[in-house]
Amino acid sequence: MSRVINFELPEDILTSAHLTTEQAIEEAKKLLAFYLFSNGQVPGGKAAKLAGMSRLAFLIEASNRKIDWLSYSPDEVERELQQ
Repeated sequence: MSRVINFELPEDILTSAHLTTEQAIEEAKKLLAFYLFSNGQVPGGKAAKLAGMSRLAFLIEASNRKIDWLSYSPDEVERELQQ
């Protein structure tokens, strides 16, 4: 199940950023996924799905974004890798 969320972006923001509407939507999904993951609100597998990435690619990108997911306890790492 999914839910549609609508919000407005000024056209000049998209133009200045050289983004199409579709690109802006994908970037917003990725930002939300990394935000929720970094705050411990969703596990990596769910965040990766939201971001449209494989879990491995998501975790590598999380590391590149300085999201310290390796600070999980051994039990948390085990659960993360099993999802």
